[in-house]
Amino acid sequence: MSNIRNIVVPVLCAITLIVPAHKQQAWAQTKADQSVSKSQAATLHSAESWRAKVKQELPLLGHRNWIMIVDSAYPLQTAAGVETLETNAPLPEVAQEVIQDLDKSIHVRPIVYMDAELPYLSDEDAPGVTRYRQDIQSILGNRAVSRLPHEQILSKVDETGKIFHILVLKTTLAIPYTSVFLQLDCKYWSAASETKLRETIKAEIK
Repeated sequence: MSNIRNIVVPVLCAITLIVPAHKQQAWAQTKADQSVSKSQAATLHSAESWRAKVKQELPLLGHRNWIMIVDSAYPLQTAAGVETLETNAPLPEVAQEVIQDLDKSIHVRPIVYMDAELPYLSDEDAPGVTRYRQDIQSILGNRAVSRLPHEQILSKVDETGKIFHILVLKTTLAIPYTSVFLQLDCKYWSAASETKLRETIKAEIK
């Protein structure tokens, strides 16, 4: 009986080792497929999340709120009103969709700010910047763009975030000074109308 055990045990061990080895490749492929599926699902969820967030918050936003589409190294700000989302998407894609949503809005329009440093960057120092400038110009069209030094925009946003809500959408773009800052203003009340109103009130007070 002992001899039989000595023979059977090694055989069983060998079978145990052979079977997993035979299935190892299939299991590895299954795990790889599952990993890719999870990654794709996470990417899809990320894309759906930021798009849903913009559409959810847009009716609540008004003049003095901001939506900012920023490059991947944009700092995480701590002001109470600043909300930051990772889009896992290219900056031009996010900017185009946000601007399209704003164009469809009945109550707000964007005042566009960009970094004053952007026009001075070269492809030698920031590969891809020329193509980016072309892409973002195509998206913005003939909109007026106000350009301020980057640090000045950060300070402006930081102060605004202490009182008003700011939605920051981080993108995958790895080129500096490329962020698009959209200060929201009232679509159905122009700056000219506001000036006229103030002049009327001032005249009546006199």
